[in-house]
Amino acid sequence: MKLLIACDMEGISGVCNWDHVNPAHAEYHRFRRVMTGDVNAAIRGAAEAAGERLEEILVADGHWNGTNILVEELDNRARLNASSPSPLSMVEGVQYGVDAALFIGYHARAGSLHAVLDHTWSSTRVANLWINDRVTGEFGLNASVCGHFGVPVLMISGDQTVTAEAREWSPKIRTAVVKRASGRYSASCLPLEKAQALIRQTAFEAVSAYLRDDCPEPLKMETPVQVTLEFFNSNMADSAELLPGAERLDGRRIRFTAPDMLAAYRSARAAVNLAG
Repeated sequence: MKLLIACDMEGISGVCNWDHVNPAHAEYHRFRRVMTGDVNAAIRGAAEAAGERLEEILVADGHWNGTNILVEELDNRARLNASSPSPLSMVEGVQYGVDAALFIGYHARAGSLHAVLDHTWSSTRVANLWINDRVTGEFGLNASVCGHFGVPVLMISGDQTVTAEAREWSPKIRTAVVKRASGRYSASCLPLEKAQALIRQTAFEAVSAYLRDDCPEPLKMETPVQVTLEFFNSNMADSAELLPGAERLDGRRIRFTAPDMLAAYRSARAAVNLAG
């Protein structure tokens, strides 16, 4: 069995504001260690469930520039996909024959109510994202790339809002709510030991259910895939419109169509990079 653990940082245990996840701030270095601990908890739970059937665990470091997890503290049963850019960014490794994925430290989509550090891909550029006319955050975006490869997402950890968002896409997904957001910069956080015990138990249950054939289906998008991106201001859309095949909808929105979800993901990333 080969697993991918795809992780972000805004949904990591105890994280409540940008200081915790910004490499320029002193607080970030504390939360790199917490992030590594949350990932290790998922590795332990998944490995315990898989037992001798476990072949490999890949970890994709999906926050900022992909250099957040402390490799010297990472569980030695895992291999780390780090730094940026990489071909599939937040889910790098899913293209190499992975059986299932677990999402650790995720956050809700831009504009969500009661969601710690809600945003979609870029907190400074992207106001909204739609895939096939459905508003989509990073869970839907990354899970649908996993689905392109036939890979189900078994669990997610984060606040109560991102876990509810994930269930809207995938009702059978297992969830670990490590904090309850009361605003964008406030939450009631579980003590670290309890939060990581919850992640470990949820990963164990998720992989055990997968082995019983009782797990979510891979998230598949209808093709061709239509993507609409709304930026925070018009000059960002001016630049993103340079993407070949893009159509300008209004001052802040562009739209394009891709043959499949993999092409849509790559084009969306390119558009956001152009906007920057």
